[in-house]
Amino acid sequence: MTYQVAVAGASGYAGGEVLRLLADHPQLDVVAAGAHSNAGEYITAVHPHLTSYGSRRFTPTSPEAFAGADLVIMTLPHGQSAALAAQLPADQKIVDLGADHRLEDAAAWEAYYPGPHAGTWTYGLPELPGQREAVAAATRVAATGCYAVAAILGLRPLLDAGIAAADDVVVVAASGTSGAGNAPKKHLLATEIMGSMSAYKVGAHQHVPEVKQASGATSLSMTPLLAPMPRGIIATVTAKPTADATAADVRAALAKAYDGEPFVQVLREGQWPATASTYGTNVALLQGTVDKDSGRIVVTSAIDNLGKGAAGQVVQCANLMLGLPETAGLTVNGVAP
Repeated sequence: MTYQVAVAGASGYAGGEVLRLLADHPQLDVVAAGAHSNAGEYITAVHPHLTSYGSRRFTPTSPEAFAGADLVIMTLPHGQSAALAAQLPADQKIVDLGADHRLEDAAAWEAYYPGPHAGTWTYGLPELPGQREAVAAATRVAATGCYAVAAILGLRPLLDAGIAAADDVVVVAASGTSGAGNAPKKHLLATEIMGSMSAYKVGAHQHVPEVKQASGATSLSMTPLLAPMPRGIIATVTAKPTADATAADVRAALAKAYDGEPFVQVLREGQWPATASTYGTNVALLQGTVDKDSGRIVVTSAIDNLGKGAAGQVVQCANLMLGLPETAGLTVNGVAP
């Protein structure tokens, strides 16, 4: 059976990646690719790499344009999804990549985002305990933030296994520039980022409450870095152990948590994640150890911020919501060199 899907925010990087994945999906057809300022333009004028959409144009981002869709994927900026969702039929399935409906705590939302809290939807990270079934049963799903995916997948198994302290977690993560969207900004010019890395939103990144909510951490310090690469995230998560822990204990906790998971791979001992290995995929690569000097647990994870951190994640959730094979239209094999 084939289902019809509409994409809101299809002119952005994440929206374009959703269109790319859906173009080759065996059971999902794009019936509308919504955009605001680009409405009416050919899709290939914005996404020239999507040649299979050569005759297609962007539609307005409106309830009327999405009326015939079985499922709507939203890749709009934070704070814009809730208004559109409120105009769609209550029984129309939605996966929202924005942050509007991720947080359970209204106070946490108000501390990190402008505007009122729009409520809470089912959290869209299927690899968490119980979430696969919850996503499959849901009509409205809030997909995970890109940094949050990398951090949560590395941290949650440590806390579930009881080998790491929830009140002493540090995350340092670097993202490619596509994570900042495609709006023209001076700090994203090639002359500003080539040969340079920089920290931003230090001590106040909006994914902190999401990571805490989904992982069980109670105190989290997060430092995001902008890396001179177009896509990818590599995150290093460190935590104080609750007792003497070995590298084998860390690896065992990760292996137990993700045994049989199609999109999370714990690498062989001695092999460490690299962003290039994840390009174009929906895979998360993990490795863990214990720091020889401090004794802190260290887990490194790598994802494609536009894949497992965005478009791949929403397609994975859409598959579950529509009763399709979870892996349909998605790959764990990257592109090299």
